[in-house]
Amino acid sequence: QVQLVESGGGLVQAGDSLRLSCAASGRTFSGATLGWFRQAPGKEREFVAAIRRISGTTYYSDSVKGRFSISRDNAKNTVYLQMNSLKPEDTAVYYCAASQLLLRTQETGYDYWGQGTQVTVSS
Repeated sequence: QVQLVESGGGLVQAGDSLRLSCAASGRTFSGATLGWFRQAPGKEREFVAAIRRISGTTYYSDSVKGRFSISRDNAKNTVYLQMNSLKPEDTAVYYCAASQLLLRTQETGYDYWGQGTQVTVSS
């Protein structure tokens, strides 16, 4: 079993930056794709960004492209989400996820999920 633990959320003002981290632990992790998702109150969970674990190829939703950056440190089994120029509409619980599949922007196909970290952006 693989456990994913997110950290780095918090309350910031519009225009500020935050960096989320997601550390994987448990049995040897060999996931092919690592992703970040978010769910705002009253809304469905949506895809934010994904990264191929080996190649480092990245994918982003249109709503965050140019502002957010996903990266990974395979030696630390950690994936990051650097969020710049934050907007109030970025307020949500952010989840990381891992898949054994080579995914792009799909929202399905993930095997493991973290518990989420709250990001609140005030105007």
